[in-house]
Amino acid sequence: MSMVLDRPQTLELAPYKSLENDELSQRIAAVRRELGPRLLILGHHYQQDEVISHSDLRGDSYQLSQMAAASSDCRFIAFCGVHFMAETADILANRPDKLAERDGVRVTVVLPDMAAGCSMADMAAIDQVEAAWEDLGEVIDTDDVTPVTYINSAASLKAFCGRHGGIVCTSSNARAVLEWAFQRTSRVLFFPDQHLGRNTALKMGITNDQMPVWNPYEHLGGNTEDDLRRSRVLLWQGHCSVHQMFRAEHVRRFRQLVPEINILVHPECMQEVNDLADVSGSTGKIIQTIDQAPSGSKWAIGTELHLVNRLKHEHPDKEIHFLSPVVCMCATMYRIDLAHLCWSLENLAAGHPVNVIRVDDETARFSLIALERMLQVK
Repeated sequence: MSMVLDRPQTLELAPYKSLENDELSQRIAAVRRELGPRLLILGHHYQQDEVISHSDLRGDSYQLSQMAAASSDCRFIAFCGVHFMAETADILANRPDKLAERDGVRVTVVLPDMAAGCSMADMAAIDQVEAAWEDLGEVIDTDDVTPVTYINSAASLKAFCGRHGGIVCTSSNARAVLEWAFQRTSRVLFFPDQHLGRNTALKMGITNDQMPVWNPYEHLGGNTEDDLRRSRVLLWQGHCSVHQMFRAEHVRRFRQLVPEINILVHPECMQEVNDLADVSGSTGKIIQTIDQAPSGSKWAIGTELHLVNRLKHEHPDKEIHFLSPVVCMCATMYRIDLAHLCWSLENLAAGHPVNVIRVDDETARFSLIALERMLQVK
């Protein structure tokens, strides 16, 4: 589990909320000058543009944590993302070899707004996963099951995988991770996002009737014993609230309205959407696809709104649409604004950081085992 540390004599947040963005930006820039290379501001792709503009590094959650951990100068990380991302940054930046390089000095990781969580990550609590593992053991041999957690999960779930011979995956390496798992066991328990697990496994020839969905609120996850014995991939009943919004009818509508449209979606979207798309891939693949697309090409993109709008702005030579007619943004990511960023940075500079994310040593140790397994997968 992670701990939230707050020290006395902190600067209060309330006054920052009344400041204009120009003043907040100037004050953020002043802290960056003061702390220099000791501070890294990490900006996830889904952040608001005004926050992204202050980030030293921009990317997806794991990529950002890796880049920050690789810095020899970094002593402070302000992660403009969500809670599980800050946990991963703490685990990687403060792993034993990195601490040794810094003579035991820890990198302080702060999350500007503690309300920035992830609904998907919250859909699989550690007590639920442990209970599911125990229930599964009454029907099948859990020694023949590899637990796989998506990077979008709490550190406690990553640690669970580390303890039980499991592994972490991202949306870009999910297939390679499943292949790794199937070399070791005949089954996989995949959590917390059912859609990434299903869409990946379908491309590997695994059928839906071999992928029962586990509902943590029902006996045996709402499945029969035969369902579990027949399974290859057990999918946790979780999803991303952003990507769940996209529908097959949205794809069909664009096909009718825009000639030569290309449909580009994230694998967290439902199977019906992935099946109809021209390209399905991680956030990095979505960005790369648009970067490499020919001028004049037409795209409807099924992922978070801020990223789609940013791609639209960065590629005026291409016709880019948001796939859904409904506004669809990551509401928890949206909580981080310039006021929270400025407040957290000025407290850092004053020597009493707020919203510090620190994963306890045991959880960090087992989480790192699962993360390192992922890095070994090619």
